[in-house]
Amino acid sequence: MLEWDDDDYRIFCGDLGNEVNDDLLAKYFSKYPSFLKAHVVRDKASGKSKGFGFVSLKDPEDFARAMREMNGKYIGNRPAKLRKSTWKDRLGDAKNLKKLASYSNVLSKK
Repeated sequence: MLEWDDDDYRIFCGDLGNEVNDDLLAKYFSKYPSFLKAHVVRDKASGKSKGFGFVSLKDPEDFARAMREMNGKYIGNRPAKLRKSTWKDRLGDAKNLKKLASYSNVLSKK
């Protein structure tokens, strides 16, 4: 998710069923003009959905509208639970992560 826009408005979509994939999630949110991407998080080993995903929007008004209109709406066979994503807060700024990774590589070579 680090390849996503640094200045997007990201929605956490919880309680997604196993049938929901990136394309289906995108279908539900693509009605918003500033829609950028949708991603359902999957277990690396099994490939099964972890039951949540993220949607990226460029415009704050679309973000607010999507939060109002889509929270509790069925996406697939379950009503989605939406909230503002804390992805960036939890991981920090992408530029800082890249700097940290570079710094860690330099230290490990010493």
